Formats: sequence, C-alpha cells, structure tokens
Amino acid sequence: MRPSFRTGLLALVLAALVAVPFAAVAQTTTGDTEVSVGSPDGPFSRNKQNEPAVTVDPAHPWLVAAGANDNLDMEACNAGPQTDCPFTTDVGVSGIYFSFDSGHAWTQPEYTGLTARQCDGDPTTDADVCVAQEGPIGTVPWYAENGLVSDGDPALVFGPVPSDDGTFSWANGSRLYYVNLTAASTVAFEPPFKGPEALYVSRLDVPADADAPQAQTIVEDKDSWYAPELITKQSATTFSDKEQVCVDNAESSPFFGTAYVCLASFRSNSHGNAAPQPLLVGVSHDGGDTWRTKQVTSASNNPFNTRQGFGRSGCTVRTDADGVAYVLANQFAVGEPGQGSHIMIRSFDGGRRWTRPRNIGLAVDTCFATQFDGSGFRCVEDGIAGARDDLSSAPSIDIANGAPTGTTAPDIPIIYRTWVDGRDGVDDPHVMFSYSTDRGESWSAPIAVEQGDDRGYYSAVAISPDGTEAWLVYNAFTTPFRDDASSDRGLVGVVLHAAVDPETGAPGAWAEVHRGVVGDPRASSQNNLVLEFLGDYVYASALGGYGVAVWNDVRDGTPCDAINEWRAEVQETLDPTGAPEVQQECELTFGNTDIFGWTSAA
Repeated sequence: MRPSFRTGLLALVLAALVAVPFAAVAQTTTGDTEVSVGSPDGPFSRNKQNEPAVTVDPAHPWLVAAGANDNLDMEACNAGPQTDCPFTTDVGVSGIYFSFDSGHAWTQPEYTGLTARQCDGDPTTDADVCVAQEGPIGTVPWYAENGLVSDGDPALVFGPVPSDDGTFSWANGSRLYYVNLTAASTVAFEPPFKGPEALYVSRLDVPADADAPQAQTIVEDKDSWYAPELITKQSATTFSDKEQVCVDNAESSPFFGTAYVCLASFRSNSHGNAAPQPLLVGVSHDGGDTWRTKQVTSASNNPFNTRQGFGRSGCTVRTDADGVAYVLANQFAVGEPGQGSHIMIRSFDGGRRWTRPRNIGLAVDTCFATQFDGSGFRCVEDGIAGARDDLSSAPSIDIANGAPTGTTAPDIPIIYRTWVDGRDGVDDPHVMFSYSTDRGESWSAPIAVEQGDDRGYYSAVAISPDGTEAWLVYNAFTTPFRDDASSDRGLVGVVLHAAVDPETGAPGAWAEVHRGVVGDPRASSQNNLVLEFLGDYVYASALGGYGVAVWNDVRDGTPCDAINEWRAEVQETLDPTGAPEVQQECELTFGNTDIFGWTSAA
C-alpha cells in the first residue's frame, strides 16, 4: 500500500487520451517467468513491484491476469533532491499483466494516463519537483481522467458477463474485475469521494468465442476498460484497505455471477490510530455496476476486549458450488502477545445476510521483533531494518467448487487454508495448512508444510475445481534472523503440489515442484529507504486443469552498502535523516523487486 496523502496541485488538465498498444515479452528462468515484464531493472523506485495477485479465466483457461503494486511510472530518486524517492503526486501504481498461454509468458499493456517516466534524474531537464504529465502508463487506465489515482493493493478475478435481463452466462463472455485502493487526484475539480482511501473496481470483457490473439488485442486497448466504479461508502476519515475479491463462478450456484469484496475499514485515519476498524463485505449482483456494503464484524478495537480483540484485517473470500460465500480474516492478538486467530463469516443467501464471526483456530503472528522504520515501528522477520510481516498470519483459502459449471465439484465442500505462523518463534516461522469438508464447521489439525530450513513469510493456496489437485506458494527467508544489516540474507519463492482425494478432501504429501532463485531482500526498499519492503501477499489460482502461482522476487536486485550502513545507524539513533544518495552511491539495480510466476500447464 502506498501513502494516500498528496500535496501540491498539478498545472495540468487532461485531454482525451489514446491507447498505445505495447507488450513486453518475458524470459523464462529456471522454470519460472517474470510477470512484471514492463519494469526496468533501475533506477529506484521505478524498478519496484510487490503484493501480487493472479487469476485464471474459467471460460478461456489459457487467459491469466495478474496485478501488483508497480512503481513503473514513478520518478527516479534523483529527479529532485538526491535522497528523495517519493511517490509522484497523482501517478498510479496498480500494475496489470496478462498471459495468453496459461502463464508461460506475460505481457504488460501500455496505456496512457498521468506518468512521471519523464523525470529520470537528468539535471538539465528535471526541476526540483516532478510534475506528472500525460504519457505512457503500465497501470489500469481511466483513473486520472476520472479524478482518481490507482493506489495498489490489487485483487482480481474473472466472472461471467451479465445479460441485458440481469442473468449471467459464460456464453456472454468473461469479465475481469480489478479491485484496488484509490485516492482522489489533486487535479480533480471536486473530490469524487470522502476520506483518504476508497476501493474502486475496473472491469473489461472478453467475448466467449475470442481466441488468444483476439483477447490480446482487447486487453491492450484502453477503450476495452470500463470507467472505475466506487465500491465503498466513505466518510471524511475512512481508509478502506486490505481487500480481496471473488465472483461466484459456478453455474450450479443459485447466486451465480454475484461478486464479493471483503475489506478492512479503518474509520479514524486522521487521528493516527485508525480505530475503530470493522470488516466489511461489498456485494454486487449486476456485474459490478453497483455495490452494497455491509459491516460483518464489530467495530471494537479495544485490546482488552477478549471477545473481539484488537481489530481484524487480511481477509479472503470464496464461494462453493452451492453458492455459500465464505469470508475469513485475521483477528489480531488477544491477551498474550501474538496470540491471534482466524475468524470466519458466511452467507447462505448471496450476501444479503451474514453469520456472526466465528473463531476457527489459533494463528500466531510472526511479529516477535520490532524495528524502527523512521516514522513508527513495524514488525520484521528477516532482521533489523528488514521487510515488514504485518499480515503473514492472515489466511488464504480456496474451494473446490467445480467452476465453471459446478458439475465437477466434489460431493463434499473441500476448503483449503494456509497461513504463516510464528508459534515456534521468530527463528522458526511455519507455513501452515489446514482443511475443512463441512463448510468450515471443523478443520483438520494444522500442519507445517515448508521445506527444509525455509522460514515462511507469506503463503497462498489453490485447489482445482474438481478437488483432485492443489498448489501452495510461499515466500520464505533462507537465512536466520539477522542482528546486523551487513550479513547476506536470502529470500525465495517456492511452489508445492499435492494430489487430493476428492472423497475425503485429504491431500497427499506436499511436494516441492518449484524453487525460485534466491535473492537478497536487503536489495528491496521502502520509498523512504529506512527498511526493506516486500509487501503483504503472494497468490495462487487453479482453474482450467492447471495451477499458477506468483510471488515477490529479489533475484535481480543488488544490496547497497551505503544503504545498509545507514539503516543500521537508524536502528541505533532512531534518526532517519542523512540518507545516502541512491543513484550516486548504489548500483542501478538497488531496489529492484519483481513479480515472478510459475505454471504447471504443459
């Protein structure tokens, strides 16, 4: 998530913008593929991507879409002051990528909007302040033209296109929903919503009879996208955050085509502590044109209230073959530090009513070490000045619902769940797995599935619609917790596979099917340079007879000695001033984080 507060006013009024077709083709390395293919290797922060999501189109199984926080269109660090690496005012970060061969190769369309690519650090042309201007963007389009800024934290899914009579059918084609955090642009004559951050959804349709070349032409055309639609109700202090989206994609469901978005609603953002903070679910029955949001948990943030705990976030949402909707979320620690839990809320009537939150099991935060980030304190897992792990214990679920028809769903509703758990301490965080076959009423005993000495960081799971195969992806640190910033560190992406018995829901042994290239996470960075930054998510999808996974990757990034020394000093002095001049003192590839993916498709 990027900061939402912006200052200054752009001396710019947008004219009508024309799409510029463009596609960068990925190269495959050690069995995986770079997804964020439009990103340069440098300079920082233009080379920074994180928090990926991915989805397969059930009606076009070769079509895969992914999103991520993408700084591609930002200014270079030395475009202004040499130690300043800002988010350029009014420039979006919601990157969009497509694969037309089941995840083997990826493209990143180039649209037009507000960009800062022209602020490249050339002292003969750059002013002290970079001003966004009309130009090429690698993010979802039509935000600037509507007084908006796409602010990342993407969540995306394919669903069926509605008919004129309001019914849904895959014969109408596929609709991609892309949900993201959104801020108001400073060029807007009138703010389009209240509060610092809202949720909007972008959509585009692919005809049912489209082949891969036709689909590529459609997604690379800016005019294929609908204008973004507001999902959340906003007040002056509402910060909507940490969302996920799903569409009831099984024709067997009585609520087929219904779209769901879950999110955390921080209600007092202007006061600094963001309390109260309930969980909300938005529901659309008309293909995303209109949304109705409902609060599904208490707004209490009283840390001494052992029934409610101190807030909740990191939600996930899915539907089964009968149309039951499941929302799971991370309930922050109650009582003993770190002793949080997962809660579950369900709807049996298409999102009109929701059950009370139910605690389904312990989920221990990996938040055992707290380091100063220059403006506050954040939990880190790999070492001092490391990458935050605020949501590592949040649940990821998937359900074998037989999509797209629903007829291939198992006789029992198999739900798979994974998270990263710190119950054995910061030196041994586990990638945990559990499953349910009775609609979440009971769950199997959690087991650790990480490989070797991997120290789990974030995880996600996907199960095939027929309930016969499952894939689990995780990021992990390969080195112990570091008390210094000078020692090497390792981060890797790993994909596991298990055969599943659809009659019992039980997986066979989880086996490693892919291990990415280890990189050093010290090469990553927050824009203020004080800590590493790797985001809060990895993601997986299993439709069309195969599984696909995406993760955060630092294999092509280079740590900077000057940054490491300065970060260590900040830990001692708590003084974040005096940052190194990034473009002068670091390699070009400092800060270079990418999204990589893997597919099981032949």
